[in-house]
Amino acid sequence: MIAGPNTGRTVGTRSVVVALGGNALLPPGRRGDIHEQFAFARTSLAPIVALARDGWQIAIVHGNGPQIGDELLRNELAHEELPPLPLGVLVAATAGWIGYMIQQSLENALEREGIDRRVVTLITQVLVDPEDPATTEPTKPIGRVFTDRGKAEALARRLGWTIAPADGGWRRLVPSPRPLAIVEGSLVRRLLDAGTIVIAAGGGGTPVYRDPVLRLEGVDAVIDKDRAAQVLALDIGAEALLILTNVDGVYRKWGTPQQELLRSISAAEAEAMLRAGEFGRGSMGPKVEAAIAFVRGGGGRAYIGRLDQGLETIRGETGTLIAP
Repeated sequence: MIAGPNTGRTVGTRSVVVALGGNALLPPGRRGDIHEQFAFARTSLAPIVALARDGWQIAIVHGNGPQIGDELLRNELAHEELPPLPLGVLVAATAGWIGYMIQQSLENALEREGIDRRVVTLITQVLVDPEDPATTEPTKPIGRVFTDRGKAEALARRLGWTIAPADGGWRRLVPSPRPLAIVEGSLVRRLLDAGTIVIAAGGGGTPVYRDPVLRLEGVDAVIDKDRAAQVLALDIGAEALLILTNVDGVYRKWGTPQQELLRSISAAEAEAMLRAGEFGRGSMGPKVEAAIAFVRGGGGRAYIGRLDQGLETIRGETGTLIAP
């Protein structure tokens, strides 16, 4: 145990990386102006406050799918007036302002509860393999869902997008390489040891690769935030990976009359279900993949649960545990 900043309050040595789903900031179907996003952030951080009260060291990874899509659209609509910014730069930009939003909202919530913990946002670079085909192949949906196919196709023609059916409509696709390591991982670890709550790898972090001459260089792609959270958790030696989303946990036969919530499942069982196509490629699939990679990579336990039940999930009272 270590003393918390400015007080004698103790912060435990147990560390957790929390991956916050996009519904924490912008539930599906909402327009999501900045005031609405702040409002959702303020009301959705209770699980983080509960973990802080319980003494956990906490790193937070958040998504940015709708936000990065909006930034790209703004960027491309203004291209005749201003030079467009690369996708990697826009990922860092959204990580900054979303981090500010979460940081401020969380600090206010902690203060109201009398918990003296500081919060910091760290712009994070994530190493990828430039030779990985996923680094250049557009496969990951980002941005808002267009229910009007004609409008989506018109934007794609005008702005050079790749689009595909997703989430009941049409969305833009961009490359999404697999993360290998967190450049600032050791800094995150030091901040956690000092009792600081760290918001890191926002939007999955900005993908970079190591050039033999130029050293770190950016990549025009995005990284899945659950996979980035898993790599961060292993890099810092976290005890737990907690993936919070908009469902109660991992289900067998999801969406059928026979659906069944799985309270505990081994990595081998989860992998078999993945191979059998039990999980949606763009929804639960990456979460289960991240959980499997964490426990098989030497991590402790991975949990998948509902956003408002973070502490209950990590205590094993609800949600799904994936263990070695």
